[in-house]
Amino acid sequence: MSDTVVQIVRRVLLPVSLLLGVMVLLGVLITRVFARTWPFTVEDAVNRELAGDRTSGWNGVSLVFSTLASTQMIVVVTVLVALALRLWLKRWREPLFLCTAVTAQALVFLLTTMAIDRHRPAVEHMDVSPPTSSFPSGHTSAAVALYVGTAVLMALRVRSTGAKVAWWALLLMVPLGVAATRLYRGMHHPSDVLASFLNGGTCVAIMARAVLDRGLRWGRAKLPVGRPTVAARS
Repeated sequence: MSDTVVQIVRRVLLPVSLLLGVMVLLGVLITRVFARTWPFTVEDAVNRELAGDRTSGWNGVSLVFSTLASTQMIVVVTVLVALALRLWLKRWREPLFLCTAVTAQALVFLLTTMAIDRHRPAVEHMDVSPPTSSFPSGHTSAAVALYVGTAVLMALRVRSTGAKVAWWALLLMVPLGVAATRLYRGMHHPSDVLASFLNGGTCVAIMARAVLDRGLRWGRAKLPVGRPTVAARS
């Protein structure tokens, strides 16, 4: 087995598979084992409280954040940011990191929803319910992977502490806003969006270790400079 395949298995496939197992386990615990235990017994009350406080102004704001994390928008923004990174940095490492982080969270999300069948909150839904389980929130995990992943890249590029803080604050607003929006619009329970932060954030960490680690050699290691090869010695 080549070194590249080994590294892919060790640094990508195994960690993502472990994350999937953790997400499914969390879903089982939330929906079956502890479904009648606090704090999961008060989750619907949170959704009802938010639904009762809806206003036309907040409805518009929530629609903006919800749209930012829709599947179509996530795909478009990911492609555009990846292309911009490629043109700016003249290499593929950073675009690959961002694309793989977003893709990994999507796979974990889809497989988890296939294993966990959770109904959406018992309030009026402001969006059309997709045919997936309420657990976890695909909008939130996608927003975490895309915008937190971008924040990681920007923090690595800028030098000043102020600029790093500014990028983190700006880009973290999106997934936080998306999470609040999905609760406000009646599409997810609080535990759904919290689990999505775990999914998206862990995928960012996995792909950062696999793609952004400059000390990692993919493929056959290069011979040290000046060291003769077997052919040269013969």
